[in-house]
Amino acid sequence: MNPPISFGRFFLPGPTEVPPDLFDAMRRPVVGHRSAEVSGLVEAMQPSASRLFRTSRPVYLSTSSATGMMEAAITNLTRRRVLCLTNGSFSKRFHAIAEATGRPADALEAEWGEPNLPERLHDALGAAPGRYDLVTVVHSESSTGVLNPLQELAAVVHEFDDVLIAVDTVSSLAGAPVETDEWGLDFVLTGSQKAVALPPGLALAVASKRALARAREVEHRGFYFDILKFEKNLERWQTPNTPAVSLFFALDRQLNRMMEEGLEARWERHAAMARRTYEWVDRTAARTGRPWRVLAPEGYRSPCVTVIMLPDGLTGPEVVSRTLAHGYTVAAGYGPLKQPSFRIGHMGEHTLDELEALLAVLDEVL
Repeated sequence: MNPPISFGRFFLPGPTEVPPDLFDAMRRPVVGHRSAEVSGLVEAMQPSASRLFRTSRPVYLSTSSATGMMEAAITNLTRRRVLCLTNGSFSKRFHAIAEATGRPADALEAEWGEPNLPERLHDALGAAPGRYDLVTVVHSESSTGVLNPLQELAAVVHEFDDVLIAVDTVSSLAGAPVETDEWGLDFVLTGSQKAVALPPGLALAVASKRALARAREVEHRGFYFDILKFEKNLERWQTPNTPAVSLFFALDRQLNRMMEEGLEARWERHAAMARRTYEWVDRTAARTGRPWRVLAPEGYRSPCVTVIMLPDGLTGPEVVSRTLAHGYTVAAGYGPLKQPSFRIGHMGEHTLDELEALLAVLDEVL
């Protein structure tokens, strides 16, 4: 039997570890979701939630996974054709959603482990003027550990009239800089279970005024994920569908924690953990004389998750099993990277000291 996992030992790239006090918050008695208490809670959370997204716009709260808000981006924001920037499993999901909902879409693919570059995006949009009215991108692709150059990609989109940009920040928001207003991002979504460090079950999103104008032009936006309904319900500090009130209690406490830490300090803590992980990989390669390496190239590495390519003779599932035997949890690679790699999710409320303890265990078992 595997030993129990204690706090500070759970390094999945999502869901990430949840501080015990957030579960305490969730044990509050359930209240009516249309009550004045819940409306007051939603209103009280809005200033911190908007600061988290670095926006002046309100933040939508959806009882769903982040995939629901990915679907909202597709069904609300395109009238013609979507260009999906793909470089891993989760960025491909945008394209799959477009196909499943009957929206014409093309994929602009980069190799797994490589970033989506602004020059390629510019060439694709410039080669077909008027073909696309929406670009989708995953900021931190947690299947590969690549951080796409979001600010530069958004700047390219702004060069083309009538094109919006929708961004998945599921494994970057609260762990890496995301400047919604400054970078001109039209739709930004995240989930509760990664750098935000809550249990799964909530999606959060922000829509620009340009996005709302576009949604008004789209006739069939769907029902559950109609962003105009989210916008209208926030006028009375409500959600259009029954919310997970217990998760709201935890979100309120966690937003306060993040604001107390400060976003810049939080970003730096994540960056420090990432740098230490890269150092460990390089040191391990030098010490063993074997080709350990970080998959993502320098300059395009997520501060929240690192994919580590293994030398021959080791597999991702084997690393997971050996590490779990010592009470620590990491993840095997994703999809085609499952066997040749493993992943460390250094995000949420993890500290550098907790990461050091994990790396010491990896030294021992590998």
